[in-house]
Amino acid sequence: MDEMRSSARGDGPADPADDGSTSVRAEAFRGAAGARRGAVPGVARRRAVPAAILVALALALGACGTPVVGSTPGGPVTKPTPSPSPTTPAPSPTPEPERWPLTGALVEGDGAERPALSVKIENSAPARPQSGLEDADLVWEEMVEGGITRFNAAYHSTVPEALGPIRSVRPMDAAISGPLGGLLAFSGGVQPYIQKARDAGLQVLMEDGGHAGFYRISTRRAPHNLYGNGGDLLAQADESHKKPPPQQFTYAADAAGASAVVGGQPAAGIDIRFPRTNPGWTWQAGGDAGRGWGPGVWLRDEAGAPQHAADGDPIVATNVVVLRVEVVVTDARDVAGNPVPETILAGQGAAQVASGGHVIEATWSKAGDVKPLVLTGRDGKPVQLAPGSTWVELVPTSGGSVTVG
Repeated sequence: MDEMRSSARGDGPADPADDGSTSVRAEAFRGAAGARRGAVPGVARRRAVPAAILVALALALGACGTPVVGSTPGGPVTKPTPSPSPTTPAPSPTPEPERWPLTGALVEGDGAERPALSVKIENSAPARPQSGLEDADLVWEEMVEGGITRFNAAYHSTVPEALGPIRSVRPMDAAISGPLGGLLAFSGGVQPYIQKARDAGLQVLMEDGGHAGFYRISTRRAPHNLYGNGGDLLAQADESHKKPPPQQFTYAADAAGASAVVGGQPAAGIDIRFPRTNPGWTWQAGGDAGRGWGPGVWLRDEAGAPQHAADGDPIVATNVVVLRVEVVVTDARDVAGNPVPETILAGQGAAQVASGGHVIEATWSKAGDVKPLVLTGRDGKPVQLAPGSTWVELVPTSGGSVTVG
């Protein structure tokens, strides 16, 4: 058994409307009310016209013409005061469609108000094939003791029943899950790491703590046989952990608008090496994740062999984000004496972002455990991912490598 020993049991390696108003131009009409003074061309003199005739003439003209406000016979003509122009009420702006904060995909149906559930899932050979990885919105691959990797998988738009195998918490899980502000489920762990997760504002659920939702299967040997029911784990959210997670990345409206597609270089695959494991991603233009994402997917493999979930579905991602990170050795040891490594998720570093069969160079930055990861392109603008699932590869700057082909 590869669990670390401490006060709690751990585990081992392994984003100009028209205002609608129309200006109506008012036009004043001028009338000729009253006779003009002075000589009339072609007539040397004229007789005086009786006053009665003048009155009759004025009445006749008034009946045939348009009266002019403020006019007097022989006097100045004044313009009428125009009535206020009618206006059309400004239309209400079209509301933005609701999108899942961890995928950028459109919300269809209910469930967006629930919190996020993060689960620690094993990736050693005896743990494969895993259950639930194919349904995760976000998956972080982190290096653990022995140079192998483990996953921190976040669920929000879809919460599967079976999740596992579930293993213990690690020091970087607080920085990974802290920005989500939801629940973190794991088997157990070293007390300082458990407290660090709580300090990041997470609600901790662990088998060692007697929480519900965990169970063991008989077809695998311990410690690779601990699983969790997603619904049962999520149902334990307390009042301060029921809010949905904030958006973590910036998303384009569709796959064609992703930064990598617009400004990146075509790429057929990504080869990643940790000290003792070699995952890879191959672009499948005709692939379908089955959740309305795409078109196309990145297909995951382990040392060249396609990786599948326990139900037979291939493990795929819409986006693959590779971060070059510093990994340090902590004072903790597992039962075999291997030092427990910690990935430093603070500061900044180099990154590569893959979407739609293209890869773009970027910079990652993170201000603290509860702050989200920020991806910035070389143009200084936020990197936009394609709507869909995202896998984040935390590749050590020392002992790890990334090849894009």
